[in-house]
Amino acid sequence: MGFEVLKARFFEALDREDGSVTAAALAAGVNRNTAFGWARRAGVRGRGKPGASGHPGRAEYERLRAAGVRRRDAAAQVGVHERTAQDWDQGIRQIGHSRLHADGRLIDYKTGVITISASATKPSLAAVDARLHPRFLNVTERETIADMHRAGDSLRAIGRALGRPASTIKREIDARAVDGVYQPHRAQRAWAESRLRPKASKLTADGPLRRYVEDKLRERWSPEQICHAVVIEFPGNESMRVSPETIYQAIYVQARGGLRRQVADALRTGRTRRKPRKTPQQRTRRFVDEMVMISERPPEVEDRAVPGHWEGDLIVGPRSESAIVTLVERSTRYVLLGHLPGGHTAEEVRDVLVPLIQTLPEHLRGSLTWDQGCEMAAHKQFTVATGVPVYFCDPHSPWQRGSNENVNGLLRQYFPKGTDLSVHSPADLEHVAQQLNGRPRKTLGWGTPAERLRDLLTAT
Repeated sequence: MGFEVLKARFFEALDREDGSVTAAALAAGVNRNTAFGWARRAGVRGRGKPGASGHPGRAEYERLRAAGVRRRDAAAQVGVHERTAQDWDQGIRQIGHSRLHADGRLIDYKTGVITISASATKPSLAAVDARLHPRFLNVTERETIADMHRAGDSLRAIGRALGRPASTIKREIDARAVDGVYQPHRAQRAWAESRLRPKASKLTADGPLRRYVEDKLRERWSPEQICHAVVIEFPGNESMRVSPETIYQAIYVQARGGLRRQVADALRTGRTRRKPRKTPQQRTRRFVDEMVMISERPPEVEDRAVPGHWEGDLIVGPRSESAIVTLVERSTRYVLLGHLPGGHTAEEVRDVLVPLIQTLPEHLRGSLTWDQGCEMAAHKQFTVATGVPVYFCDPHSPWQRGSNENVNGLLRQYFPKGTDLSVHSPADLEHVAQQLNGRPRKTLGWGTPAERLRDLLTAT
């Protein structure tokens, strides 16, 4: 008996023996170790005893998902990474460095090779057995449908037993029944077969499209530019169409069967592997000391009615080798400048900010709003030394410090971009601050910041 015949007999027995590799090997007359090797390479794991393998939180996770809990929240409750939970939902199995997808693709993320099942008509055991999102009927529910339908129960009764609409049961029976008989396991295999089948990438085989993409990558075009240019250049040729993601997949994942590896050098990032992204909840904290965000800032700061609340930032010289601390008071628009002759580390910025704030009277030390620059890593020490709380803006939100951004623009008239800021002495900075504070401002009814600050000091 040939090797392939034995192997086929083993997998047929594996279906009959409910996934037990040992029982299937015995039924097919195959050595047990050989059978486990075949199963492992095919991405099939022996079912064994219930609860004997797999993650201990898998059952709880599936219960939470069936109850309508979001994937992220369910994963956090059972203590698994959200990516692992996504794999559970999609029926993906991890096999060493490879991942077996429910549609039969086996992707080796170490070598970049994608293996696709040779069978185009029969779904793999992994696809039939896949545990996907709870909205899909599983094999247990299909068995219940078959039993109750055979017993003459109504569609509504079956739906109530499964917690699903009667219309779902009707569509399932109408679509999967053969000669009026609903067979649950046949229906499960038919459902798995009807799912999207894997196909080779457009760029795997040599041809005009692949050569076009390779040529444009060598000219340093981005995948998105190639995607749109090919439509313009070949408007009537539907075979000359490719998405940016297909190009990235051919470079990063299908490197051995798609575009030649050296073409990846054309990507502007220079990376040979994709960079994983993280959700805000997964990102490392910006500073050791917890930030207090601008959303927690008192309401009186927002309307500028109460003086003494400041916005701060740095203006930086070329190659970030020199910098100046800039502070502006939100109510009066009064400006203070701090001298940073050497660098702008967190400790250096703290040592400039503390004496700068301490020159102010107590009632003008309300708060300080800053962006999330690393120069404010010592914000807790600054608060302890001055009693001034620091509030941080949201990422990429300069408008939350609008007054300070405006002042920084005005300062560039005195300190142009690209010039060395370390050549300016503290006296130079004081002179510039006095000029800005002596200018009439439209937002102050053509009064000056110096006059407004003087009024505050004399009123107390």
